Amino acid sequence: MIEKLNEQLDHAYDEMVSVRRYLHQYPELSHHEVETPKYIAEYHRKLGHEVREGVGGRGVVATLKGAKPGPTIALRADFDALPMQDEKDVPYKSKVPGVTHACGHDGHTATLLILAKVLNGLQQSFEGNVVFIHQHAEELEPGGARPMIEDGCLEGVDVIFGTHLWAPTPLGKIEYNTGALMAAADRFEITIKGKGGHGAQPHDTKDSILLGAQIVQSLQQVVSRRTDPLDSAVLSIGSFVADNAFNVIADSAKIIGTVRTFDEAVQERIAEEMEQIIEGNARSFGAKAELHYTKGYPAVINHEEEANFVSEEASKTPGIDEVEHAKPQMGGEDFSYYLQHVKGAFFFTGAKNPEWTEVYPHHHPKFDIDERAMLHAAKVLGRLTIEAFSRYK
Repeated sequence: MIEKLNEQLDHAYDEMVSVRRYLHQYPELSHHEVETPKYIAEYHRKLGHEVREGVGGRGVVATLKGAKPGPTIALRADFDALPMQDEKDVPYKSKVPGVTHACGHDGHTATLLILAKVLNGLQQSFEGNVVFIHQHAEELEPGGARPMIEDGCLEGVDVIFGTHLWAPTPLGKIEYNTGALMAAADRFEITIKGKGGHGAQPHDTKDSILLGAQIVQSLQQVVSRRTDPLDSAVLSIGSFVADNAFNVIADSAKIIGTVRTFDEAVQERIAEEMEQIIEGNARSFGAKAELHYTKGYPAVINHEEEANFVSEEASKTPGIDEVEHAKPQMGGEDFSYYLQHVKGAFFFTGAKNPEWTEVYPHHHPKFDIDERAMLHAAKVLGRLTIEAFSRYK
């Protein structure tokens, strides 16, 4: 059956590329997806699948029932785009000003749709069901995964798999991890309130910029001096905004940044340390500073057995030259929520064209993928699905 799967995926590759390029030209922002979920739902309906729209907001869930009862395997793909201008010089360039698929979600969707079509043709051989989870709003917290789960997208699911087409990784390579693969992604905002005044009279002020600069510098100690070197963590400042007149000492300032961790205890400790540092610095200035810390997506923690299953099956898949136990990435992904409810694994599928002299990273305006990676992803996910019917009986 797997040989037939691969053969039919090869025949459907041109359609896969066509679907991906269509979606690339008509991207939609997180929580504003309208036409994309309609397109996805209609594609599945034409295949005869059971379809639910508006799942958790704008998600789509389609179910393919096998000829005989058995385990239910879920496959997930996201479909939202980013608020960026597409700067690629390609025929399929985005036609929506200021919006583009700069992370590969168009490729994820095309991969899953064509895989659904091919699996549909093998339905009579299945002893189990396949649930295709098309998720909205991965890029923008609170994300689409959690509301989709709350709306029942995982009901009856025994195991879930997902992949991310990964531009930094060479084509033909699969990267996985038996534990943490991607980090928890938190956001913080520090509001500083001092006392403004004339630039020539600093002694009559409580300089918010100076206090902010001291806070920024002190926060670097949270990871370098207050976190165990064996515990991975990142604390980055992304924005520092205050008044911009050359002769005014700012009355207030705002600092925005992110914290990335894998361990919940480390996450909690960092937030506590930040609070202490910010309060201490503000007190020394006779000013006020308030920390607003927002937890984002939790870390993507793969289940060991399912991650090893990915490794085993990917190594048998045509087109996959290498399967590597990869280092965790500090980027965030709300696939993590699915893994908190059912066993499963998330992995990276190499999408770096070996002939490209310059490869642009995810979230870059010139980002693109080698589209053959979609075929690799479909074959691995398809193989996992077929083998899982007997593995999870």
